[in-house]
Amino acid sequence: MQAATSCDLKFRSTNPTARNKCFSHAIPKRVAVTCGYRSESFSFPNGVSVSRSDWQSSCAILSSKVASVENPGGLADKIAAVNGHTNGSVNLGLVAVESTNRKLAPVQPLTITDLSPAPLHGSSLRVAYQGVPGAYSEAAAGKAYPNCDAIPCDQFDVAFQAVELWIADRAVLPVENSLGGSIHRNYDLLLRHRLHIVGEVQIPVHHCLLALPGVRTDCVSRVISHPQALAQTEHSLDVLTPHAAREAFHDTAAAAEYIAANDLHDTAAVASARAAELYNLQILADGIQDDPGNVTRFLMLAREPIIPRTDRPFKTSIVFAAQEHKGTSVLFKVLSAFAFRDISLTKIESRPHHNRPLRVVGDGSFGTSKNFEYMFYVDFEASMAEPRAQNALAEVQEYTSFLRVLGSYPMDMTPWSMTSTEDA
Repeated sequence: MQAATSCDLKFRSTNPTARNKCFSHAIPKRVAVTCGYRSESFSFPNGVSVSRSDWQSSCAILSSKVASVENPGGLADKIAAVNGHTNGSVNLGLVAVESTNRKLAPVQPLTITDLSPAPLHGSSLRVAYQGVPGAYSEAAAGKAYPNCDAIPCDQFDVAFQAVELWIADRAVLPVENSLGGSIHRNYDLLLRHRLHIVGEVQIPVHHCLLALPGVRTDCVSRVISHPQALAQTEHSLDVLTPHAAREAFHDTAAAAEYIAANDLHDTAAVASARAAELYNLQILADGIQDDPGNVTRFLMLAREPIIPRTDRPFKTSIVFAAQEHKGTSVLFKVLSAFAFRDISLTKIESRPHHNRPLRVVGDGSFGTSKNFEYMFYVDFEASMAEPRAQNALAEVQEYTSFLRVLGSYPMDMTPWSMTSTEDA
């Protein structure tokens, strides 16, 4: 059905003479309200707009008014008050309808449930993540939105599209690891898609060596896992399985699932303890990450941004491109805009400009050189609700040809221990 852009209100009366009369204090016997869709513009009394939320609210007021005519001071008054209006706030100009033999269906006013927004604390949110059940991204989704309905996706791009197409309400995706560095694919997807960062969550990575029940470490001839997981456990694997070949897999939990599904007795996987539980594998070695401070940072993405606040620590993420022919001096000026306002930068990442990868420098007399053109991703510790952050971005905009705020969101302040054995 085509989206509604206006509401056509028709008040019908079986008495033609009653249509020209003003609404009196006498209680009419029956009032009928017809609400339809039209494409023409329409304005409600007292300046009520024509957005969908205002249309729902106005229809609730109308229904409440009709109910209050037959039951003054009843439930309709309470419903109208919940929606931020009183029965007298809108002059509807309803006219009386004479009694007829035809029975009309009782009026059913909208309830607060019909008008309530989507849940904000993960009570019934659908959260997309990359991987299969048991992946570290699933744990990040559970930490970001407890009791959510986690939706596995085979690729990062699929998770972005799941939110854009309303299949999921949120997406939780990794952007950097303390050992492996930035996950460049997701930085590129942030620019390609129009989702907003609404939060972050950090997960300590706790790797385990998994195999089928009864398999010994010295029987393992192959270890499979995500390339970053293999790199993060390189030294431990040299000790545990020195003669085993190492093969890259697209996901840690998927590697564990692959071993269980194919009954591979000569293969082990580097994955989480939860993956061992889900796929009935035994843990040959626990906590095999080379660095106990191995942490992955995830971003929480949504279709709409959140309202920035100043009552708690906030972080803001932006991406920009320098003006042409300005060179490295532009980056210095951009960083100075934050330094002069005592704004701490927590992250700066450069990625080649996809639409304009090369920039020609020089003239014909001395030759020319072709330099890469970059997009810069910057995270800084300030809320967009703060004047200093607004002034900094206003100055940055003077030096850039492109500037986009990816999100202003609460920082993850959850305490955690580097020696924690909690599964991630």
